[in-house]
Amino acid sequence: MERPLSTVFDKFRSYHFELKHLLVLFTVLGAFLVAVSFIQKSSLQSLLLNTQNWYQRDSAERMANLTATSLELLLETTSISSGRQTIDTNDIIQAFNVILSQQKLEQHVQEVCILVKYQDRIIAIDSGVELFNFFYSHKINENADISQYQSAIDIYQNQLQEIMQRDEMIHSITENSKIFHVFVPFVPKGEYVGAVYVKNQPDFSFITREIIASYDETAIIFALLIILGLLAMFYISSYTVRERDEAQQQLFEERETHLREKVERQKEELFTKRIYHTHHKAEKVMGFIKEDLRKLSAENIESVKQRVTRYANFISRVIYDMKWYDPPIQATRGPIFRTYLNEVIEFIVLNIFLRTSQHVNYRFNLKLDPDFPPVQINEFVIWEILEPLLQNCIEHGGKENLVVSIISRQLPEKNCCEIIIADNGRGFSPQLLEISEKGVKKLFLENISTKGSENSGYGCYLAYEISKKRCGWDLDAENLPEGGVQITIGLPFELMVGNLVLPQKEPSSYADSSFSR
Repeated sequence: MERPLSTVFDKFRSYHFELKHLLVLFTVLGAFLVAVSFIQKSSLQSLLLNTQNWYQRDSAERMANLTATSLELLLETTSISSGRQTIDTNDIIQAFNVILSQQKLEQHVQEVCILVKYQDRIIAIDSGVELFNFFYSHKINENADISQYQSAIDIYQNQLQEIMQRDEMIHSITENSKIFHVFVPFVPKGEYVGAVYVKNQPDFSFITREIIASYDETAIIFALLIILGLLAMFYISSYTVRERDEAQQQLFEERETHLREKVERQKEELFTKRIYHTHHKAEKVMGFIKEDLRKLSAENIESVKQRVTRYANFISRVIYDMKWYDPPIQATRGPIFRTYLNEVIEFIVLNIFLRTSQHVNYRFNLKLDPDFPPVQINEFVIWEILEPLLQNCIEHGGKENLVVSIISRQLPEKNCCEIIIADNGRGFSPQLLEISEKGVKKLFLENISTKGSENSGYGCYLAYEISKKRCGWDLDAENLPEGGVQITIGLPFELMVGNLVLPQKEPSSYADSSFSR
């Protein structure tokens, strides 16, 4: 059981409740409380009303039934003898009056009478004398005022007479859900003679009001308790959330400081490694300068001066790069620069790679487009891109009679220019051409090299970083089917001078030439 519980707790911890979440939670709980209270009150009120209606009807029917039963029993148990006729008559009339008037003493009873049929019409009897005369003398008072019972007579005559005579069942009609017209079969001595009519308007709303008022008080107290509980929870939660936010803020600040320090250390480490990587290049160029100065003569002074000047500018660029990790963009590219790539390629080949003292059997094959347009890139930034790529071909070619081809061409259909560096060596290891997690081929990642040295693997990395991030060029590498490698540098037309394909000032004399060591 520990593992599932820990999993549930871990999932719960992943949700961070903010103050606005608690406000929404409390608002929803409050709305639910009001809704539940309203629904429960409506249900209770509906129940009370239904119960009241049922009880009112039952109470009215019981009262009317009791009146009819009392009259029936009185008629069945009384008789008039010849010697005591006057006394018996008065007693019977008084008993009738008591029964009929006793019901009217009730607060909710409005009318009580007996509806009987006399000479093909329905009459209403509401006094003991008239009732006595009807049953014992078979006479009625023709002049009696029965207009107040006319509605009851109409209901009985038109709707209930035949039904009650047949079924002898109690019938009650409700008027406006408040007034009950109750008709009870009147069957003295087993013979149906009419109906006892009772108009009753019972009112038990005070009971409903008391119950609803009591419920409202209970609901208000309960709501206040819930609100106090929610306020207490809100205060505790907000205090807890505030402490958590403060702790998170401190943690974020500490993490930010740590990350900033880490980034700075990484920059310094990379800066140091880059300086170490370019240091031996500066030493090599300084050696070329010394050699040129030793061989200086009147005949070669102009060529040496131009060559030494470019060497010195390269050394200046190396020193400039030592000043900071990320040089400003205007020091790399801008409208002040107008560099012809063909000249740079020829100079690097002739005055860098073909001047090395170490004997290496390789040669260069240049196929340069004489109309290749200039670029707005610092010449010595281009050195930092091309030199490690060419050096990589020479060092990893692994073949006698190595041929390194350099091609510059324009591709209008692709809206770009290309510089291709290819050799006929053994090619790259397939692992180096795999795409890494960063979406870059591993060949161009930091510390990736086949030498196995701690300070190696920066040439292609620096070339990729400079060309991609500073110059806006594309750089790719692949193995050729016939053997060797091909490195392609893509230069979009929009980054060329004037966004147009411009011819060079002076066509190169090495547009299609081969050089060997």
